[in-house]
Amino acid sequence: MDTTAWMNDFLPGIVEGLKRSIDERYHVRAGDYMGMSGRTEIYEVLDDLLAVLFPGSYSKEKVEEGELSFFIDDTLRHVSFKLLRLMKGAFENAWTNGDCGDCEERARDSLFHLMQSMPEIRNTLILDVESAYNGDPAATSLDEIVLAYPCIEAIATYRLAHELYGLKVPIIPRIMSERAHSRTGIDIHPGASIGARFFIDHGTGVVIGETTSIGENVKIYQGVTLGAKSPYAPDGSVRRGHKRHPTIEDDVIIYANATILGGETVIGTGSVIGGNTWITSSVAPHTVVYRN
Repeated sequence: MDTTAWMNDFLPGIVEGLKRSIDERYHVRAGDYMGMSGRTEIYEVLDDLLAVLFPGSYSKEKVEEGELSFFIDDTLRHVSFKLLRLMKGAFENAWTNGDCGDCEERARDSLFHLMQSMPEIRNTLILDVESAYNGDPAATSLDEIVLAYPCIEAIATYRLAHELYGLKVPIIPRIMSERAHSRTGIDIHPGASIGARFFIDHGTGVVIGETTSIGENVKIYQGVTLGAKSPYAPDGSVRRGHKRHPTIEDDVIIYANATILGGETVIGTGSVIGGNTWITSSVAPHTVVYRN
């Protein structure tokens, strides 16, 4: 049987089976609720925001010095209208059961807050970039850090998504952070709280959970997990709205494949956590923990 004959004979049944499953079982109705075609529109917004933060690195074209103000202004105007529509849809959609008061006003306020935060986000990211350069002897320049190191895309995306998460914008921050996860191998939940001068060396396999709190000047290596002891409460229900992930204080270094779990676990200031360690209780400040 040739391809055309196969399609004529069998494809209608396959189409009908898929449509029946979509109609009867489950269908992502982002088009109905958010007025978008899917994740791609949020990816495009994220790319534009990253391009504003790092022109010439994430922008689609070279940005000349004399065109910088025009590029930033034009990009932010373009992305603002798109993001406003997406956030309004997010507030109206089924993830919040449509109960958001004036959804358009909430979206507008969230947009204004994010835009006004952009210079501060940029300044914090520069501290992250400088921390990466100062913490890695293999780095030859700040340009190399921004252009080549996956942690910068992951952290920049996190800092944007975290602003929206704090404003209780539904679903969009998580889609942003998961895009960075898929591209970099670094999984940072937008709800985590992370201070300035944050550096993830190598990065692959890093997981930072929703209620993690990280201070300033913290450095972690690949494979580190900052997670929960268990997602379940004693009655078997999923724990939501509780601190489940650890607190990492200032000036801590966590080496590769260390696992630190639990909402009550605190890694004290200036501590060093060795590779392949498993920690479920607090560590005093200026302590070195290692596995024999």
